[in-house]
Amino acid sequence: MAGPDLDLAHLVPEVYERLFARFGPQYWWPGDTPFEVVVGALLTQNTAWTNVERAIAALSQAGALSPEGIRELPETELAALIRSAGYFNQKARRLKGLVAFIYSAGGLDALFSRPISRLREDLLGVTGVGPETADSILLYAAGMPSFVIDAYTRRVCSRLGLCPSDVTYDDLQALFATHLPIDVRLYNEYHALFVALGKDVCRPRSPRCSECPLADLCAHAHKVIEGA
Repeated sequence: MAGPDLDLAHLVPEVYERLFARFGPQYWWPGDTPFEVVVGALLTQNTAWTNVERAIAALSQAGALSPEGIRELPETELAALIRSAGYFNQKARRLKGLVAFIYSAGGLDALFSRPISRLREDLLGVTGVGPETADSILLYAAGMPSFVIDAYTRRVCSRLGLCPSDVTYDDLQALFATHLPIDVRLYNEYHALFVALGKDVCRPRSPRCSECPLADLCAHAHKVIEGA
């Protein structure tokens, strides 16, 4: 996956240490309860987090930010409350389905008592729950060690040469699982640090490579800085 000259056992932890030194602890995921994290993980698909925050605030103000609240709310009313998150009709149906799944499992506590491999497989069986959403729920709501791969992680890692740009989700996740200790806090912080770097520095266009703590490790940064 990565070039044979890369010492991944050294590089993967070093990237974390540099990002942590630059950005500090991120205190992620933004959510007050495990269920709020579950809702946020689904709503954040294809939209910015600021839009999700507005949707969650609307659910909270309506007294619907709970499994009971979402189950009892008519789908059209739910869609109106989460309108800011985009694709609101689709996401309302998917939230209803996810809540039905939670109820069928006996609630979140019962659901999160399942072994991680089974729980991940079960989550992936829910309509609208893909690998990133499932792993976000596992890591940030259930407190289980499942490394989350998102667009920020993929962009940073491909620019660093850790993986090709078309790497599969599972292959990139396996890279971190192989070269890091199995640790919920570490996985949590590392993912959040990739988000911080990707939003503010390693942007899709006009990346701020001269400000990046990984610039000396990154062939992409060398090209950008030399061409400036």
